Amino acid sequence: MTAPAYDRADGGVTVGELDLDERAALRRVAGLGTELQDVTDAEYRQVRLERVVLVGVWTHGSLAAAEHSLAELAALAATAGSVVLDGVIQRRERPDPATYIGSGKVVQLRDLVRLNGADTIVCDGELSPGQLQKLERLTQDKVVDRTWLILDIFAQHARSKEGKAQVSLAQMQYMLPRLRGWGEAMSRQAGGIGTRGPGETKIETDRRRINDQMARLRRQLADMERVRQTKRHRRHENQVPRVAIAGYTNAGKSSLMNRLTGAGVLVEDALFATLDPTTRRAATPQGLPFVVSDTVGFVRHLPHQLIEAFRSTLEEVTEADLVLHVVDASDAEPEEQISAVREVLADVGAHDLPELIVLNKADAADPLVLARVMRSEPQAAVVSAATGHGIADLLARFDSLLPRPSVLVDALIPYSAGSLLSLIHDRGDVVSAEHTESGTRIVARVSERLAAEVSTYLVADPSATRTGSAPRTSAHDVPYSVGSAPRVSAHDVDDATGDEPDGARSQDAPGERSLADGGAELPAARAAQEHL
Repeated sequence: MTAPAYDRADGGVTVGELDLDERAALRRVAGLGTELQDVTDAEYRQVRLERVVLVGVWTHGSLAAAEHSLAELAALAATAGSVVLDGVIQRRERPDPATYIGSGKVVQLRDLVRLNGADTIVCDGELSPGQLQKLERLTQDKVVDRTWLILDIFAQHARSKEGKAQVSLAQMQYMLPRLRGWGEAMSRQAGGIGTRGPGETKIETDRRRINDQMARLRRQLADMERVRQTKRHRRHENQVPRVAIAGYTNAGKSSLMNRLTGAGVLVEDALFATLDPTTRRAATPQGLPFVVSDTVGFVRHLPHQLIEAFRSTLEEVTEADLVLHVVDASDAEPEEQISAVREVLADVGAHDLPELIVLNKADAADPLVLARVMRSEPQAAVVSAATGHGIADLLARFDSLLPRPSVLVDALIPYSAGSLLSLIHDRGDVVSAEHTESGTRIVARVSERLAAEVSTYLVADPSATRTGSAPRTSAHDVPYSVGSAPRVSAHDVDDATGDEPDGARSQDAPGERSLADGGAELPAARAAQEHL
């Protein structure tokens, strides 16, 4: 199977390549930062990571799982633009409620940061406001947790207006309970008679401003959601099958999207490289059209602020006819990825949709890991978006997994109505087509809305012999025609009662037509016989 041509901008460069060049045009330069000396102002400035030390707490599971989680945190920090210098894991039954790792380990952590010349500590978990404040005070360094790190990556990679608004809302939801002040700097007094006293504190002012901004962002997102619902309603009316690509971050969703549709979206070996959803059209080997939409990548312990902010985008998955669950087969523990993604899908109400596991990066996967996953997911498809391996088989499976149009039409489309014929080929499932002197005789399965548009050109006698027509195998395959009911053979027997149907009389009086055939001439024929 040949790969589809990518959507290209001027000069033969894909849109994804342009996005990648733009992202690489602005890079952080280590050693040129002017950090504030007072680390208590950390939450009021943009997170800028340069040289970091990672800290994790191992509460359950194996040591290998804890190390794997810290390695994923290192990848997140690298995506944010930092240089990871060291990482430590503390074994505890539960994180310390005051300092996350315990007061004794905080001293060791401070010495480790000084030894490595780091300026930031990244914790593998979501810290409470009290933990964050105490860690910064004891270490005298900036402390960032996993949630804020992911939010910072999203803020860097969001490109669309909707994506930027969603990330800003999530950041404010995270920041609001973590606003805190110190001493007299947080109190303001207004001048004038009747305004003496402490007045409104700075923290109250900040909270009010953040709440106002959050309300404004929610209104903007509500307006954008109406536009998204309108597009979704149009796709629903056209009854074009919908496929949603979901999966763990950096599992190759964008590469698979490009391979299936030729979208040319950005592809980068980084976590959360693409955030804005993309929808493209494709077709199965048998010609069944469908639309493919990708979603934001998931990760372990995905911040609930992001799930709430991106709920409208994630709800695209709930409208899909098939969820293409992409898994990184080259990962050491792909089962954990599957579990994390299914947990998020359950949160947005997409857990009961048809799902097809796609084990991507098969060219770099361990055969033993592939065999292990296939034992638990025997229906999974094994592909490689980079090489194209398995893509043809994946598309072929769509023919049996995607719903087909429900109405079978038999129409003679005149050559002057070529746009309607093109619409049938584009949105329908063509069974046969024959070019005649008066037009194109076409048999196809289409949606109810398209069948209404074709009704003007329906053939009067759908049972007429035609070249290349498909045999009728069920009641749903009876052609849609005007003014006629399905003809029933004299040998047909009613399935429910075992009696011969009323319309199956083999000998009708001359000039009569059975009720099954319309029944319009039956009273007139009987009246003529009585008159004679």
